[in-house]
Amino acid sequence: MAVSDTPSDEQIAHFQKAATDLLGAKGFLIAPDMLAPHVKDWRGIFLGRACGLALPANTAEAASLVKLCREYRVSIVPQGGNTGLSGAATPDQSGRSVIVNMRRMNRIRSVDIANDTIMVEAGCILADIQNAANEADRFFPLSLAAEGSCQIGGNLSTNAGGINVLKYGNARDLTLGLEVVLPDGSVLDDLDTLRKDNTGYDLKQLFIGAEGTLGLITAATLKLFPALRARATALVALAGIDAAPKLLTRCRAATADQLISFELLPRFGLELAQRHFSARNPLETAADWCLLIEAATPASDFDITLALERSLGEALEAGEIADGLLAESETQRRELWRLREAMVEAQPREGAGIKHDIAVPVAAIPDFVRSAGAALAALDPTLRPLIFGHVGDGNLHFNILQPVGIEAAAFQSRTTEINLIVHDKVAAHRGSISAEHGIGQLRRAELARLKSPVALAAMRQIKHTLDPDNLFNPGKVI
Repeated sequence: MAVSDTPSDEQIAHFQKAATDLLGAKGFLIAPDMLAPHVKDWRGIFLGRACGLALPANTAEAASLVKLCREYRVSIVPQGGNTGLSGAATPDQSGRSVIVNMRRMNRIRSVDIANDTIMVEAGCILADIQNAANEADRFFPLSLAAEGSCQIGGNLSTNAGGINVLKYGNARDLTLGLEVVLPDGSVLDDLDTLRKDNTGYDLKQLFIGAEGTLGLITAATLKLFPALRARATALVALAGIDAAPKLLTRCRAATADQLISFELLPRFGLELAQRHFSARNPLETAADWCLLIEAATPASDFDITLALERSLGEALEAGEIADGLLAESETQRRELWRLREAMVEAQPREGAGIKHDIAVPVAAIPDFVRSAGAALAALDPTLRPLIFGHVGDGNLHFNILQPVGIEAAAFQSRTTEINLIVHDKVAAHRGSISAEHGIGQLRRAELARLKSPVALAAMRQIKHTLDPDNLFNPGKVI
């Protein structure tokens, strides 16, 4: 629909009745208390209104719902577990949108051991997919903090990353096929299990990372991998941040490219973990930067622990690290990962935060961190940067925490000027302003400012071609 061509109150009422007839009383909800958790984002930054919450139970219902929305000119906001961090799954304030949540479409349709694939519906919880893979003696590597509640449809719509991207890639790399309801209500059945298919455009890639702006993902075929038989986990104190890319190269070679995680932890973050959760840094050497490193292998005859230990010993001799600890048990491994988790969980206890989800080339990380940090310090030395993340794939969460003694509202009013500084430094290093969280509403203006005009024009043309009526997730991404 054109932006100005919005349905009247009477048309909305007719739509609500027709949607109830289609989906049933349990499949279409309009009670305010039922809508309340779905009209705001996980962080509470965005709040909207909706004329209903649709819960299709199968692909046919989802397709019929989309046709109904077209008939009544009601826009669609696709929503998974509503754990996103950019406001892509939150409706606007018009009250003329319907939220389509996929939680009733939560079946694992099949597991193909010979082909190493799993076919799932969009409402499957990520942890349930991981467990199904484990039960089949396989490994599904997508893993992130919200995996107990996020849905795979949302993971695909945002091209989710997480802690295992270094070895296995983003959600895009883990997907063989999709089933998608297009904006005209037709169903694109592209649930291929093929590893090679060169018959034209790879259409599934249009919808992965599109944040629900091009269609409604209803099912996916995902890759599985051999189950991991052994892990080696270490926490090391870096001699300096310049050593991080060097150590990454060293560890990848020494472990036969079996690194799955390479996480940057700053001194400030570890202090927060200690302060709020008593999660203690076990290293004796204090360092500005630490790395949490994990390697894993499906091979039972490869000593992954010895391989990682040797590479860290060489790094110590080369002056790349000042101290290190290799986990000797699963309990100790979990304690090391708890440091990473507690650091993230501690942030809200320190007040408001202005958060960035950026990526730069791995080799550029040290210079980017120094230059962006210096620019922020020049702006205001009381700002508290908390820089951590998946350094193995260049993705840093460059967060700025509320200064001590400053009110949250006053601090957050500076979001635009802080964003300009951080994102301009990202652009100067040929990076991305969103590595894994997406654009949504949060970064839409910055995307328009920094993305190539040619790329933006192509994106808008794709959007108009597939969704000429602007039915799907208007106001998001572009």
